[in-house]
Amino acid sequence: MAEDSSSSQSFLRKHWEGYKEFWGERFSFLDNYSRFIKRDKPLPSWSESDVEEFIASDPVHGSILKTAREAAKISAVGGIIGAVSTAGVAWKYSRSLHGATLSLGAGAAFGWTFGQEVANHWLQLYRMDTMAAQVKFMEWWQNKVE
Repeated sequence: MAEDSSSSQSFLRKHWEGYKEFWGERFSFLDNYSRFIKRDKPLPSWSESDVEEFIASDPVHGSILKTAREAAKISAVGGIIGAVSTAGVAWKYSRSLHGATLSLGAGAAFGWTFGQEVANHWLQLYRMDTMAAQVKFMEWWQNKVE
């Protein structure tokens, strides 16, 4: 009986390690941010003026970060429009508070996603490395603060 539990434990352990490796490969982009997230002392918050200072100081990554910020604003507008319109339609036809609330949440998620896709194509974000610009900003902020 002791052998059965140890063999099943090793089977589960191997399965778990394979699972972690599989998802670790899918989310490997998070390694770019780990040195900023897994710190003993977290970085302080930055302001709008700090971001504008970085955009002005870095001619390559600054313009990309500015474009990514514009895309986030477009996505937020899409989320608001999606939330309000779907919740309004749900309320108009059902007069159900829980249905309108669920429609508000789902509409916000769908609207945000649709807004992100519109911004991606309109601003041509697919041609830019926005993650590198964000990492450069974090490095710049870390150097400025420390």
